Amino acid sequence: MKKFRYICLTVAAAAIVTLSSCSSTPTAENSSAPVASTPATEAVSENSHSGHGGKEKININSAILSELDKFEAKLGVPALSNKIQASRPYGRPEDLVTKKVITQEQFDQIKDQVGVQEVVLTGEAKDVDYMSKLGLMKGHLLVAQELLDQNQPKQAEPHIGHPVEEIYVDVEEQLNERKVKEFKTTLVSLQDLVKSSPKNSKVKTNFTSSMQAVDSAIAALPEAQRSKPGFVLQVINELLDSANSEYGAALANGKITAPIEYQDSRGFVVYANDLYKGISSQVAQADPEAHKAIDTSFAELIKVWPAAIPPAKAVKIPNDVTKLVKTIEENSQKVVDKSNTQAQL
Repeated sequence: MKKFRYICLTVAAAAIVTLSSCSSTPTAENSSAPVASTPATEAVSENSHSGHGGKEKININSAILSELDKFEAKLGVPALSNKIQASRPYGRPEDLVTKKVITQEQFDQIKDQVGVQEVVLTGEAKDVDYMSKLGLMKGHLLVAQELLDQNQPKQAEPHIGHPVEEIYVDVEEQLNERKVKEFKTTLVSLQDLVKSSPKNSKVKTNFTSSMQAVDSAIAALPEAQRSKPGFVLQVINELLDSANSEYGAALANGKITAPIEYQDSRGFVVYANDLYKGISSQVAQADPEAHKAIDTSFAELIKVWPAAIPPAKAVKIPNDVTKLVKTIEENSQKVVDKSNTQAQL
């Protein structure tokens, strides 16, 4: 999910703390991914961890749960993402073992993917981070709405809970900085109502209020920025990277064994696709070839999630989903690079 921003962050961080051998991207694994040129950070902590052949890492001090799901899927440890989050902060990756979150043997399997860098976002990277997290909230709520419409409140409830339980805390500081009205209370109220009285007529009203609150928070960004292809494509790729991680965690032996993760990924892709539709004409004009590749890949990607209720058999294996996501990323980067070049002329 984080290629553009975190690869940016890594470049800036490396320059500051001279950790040239380490990349800090928390979710991506493609070390050959293109590097965005926008400066992204102004400082990093002294706790950076390096020396693992340039593999990208997940920051266990700041990653959201969907990012940490990579570890949960790889190690097969139930609720590991929550355990990692609950044991923060970490001074070094090895603290996962000393704090008894995982065993040494398990740590050895993921140690090259674990980082503890603390990065201070600035400029556009901060805005991308802000809108991406709100986009994840939107994705959760979109799939929750589908499930509520299908009279599946039990399945909808986790997706109503995730925005407030997993994401709000990560974006709260930025909400305050941007003077966005608090809406945690609204989300909690909706979650409580769906749990206690899912058929209550107020559910629909509260749901609308929650969605409007997220939209209002997104609207704190200038409209010109929210419609700028280079900016929106970075947000889209953050969402797709999370979707990719969630989808990988949802499958086992070709079957969808974790419906919640499947539904999470569906919501993220649906919202990412909606965002792309909003800028597609601009992208087509700027780079017709890149647009064609992105548009085609999105069309294939959407087919992976035919409905909010998972199919009996997975439409695609995770590797095929990863390939589509990477195609979108690579072609998005072409558009971003071209936009940056034109801006410098």
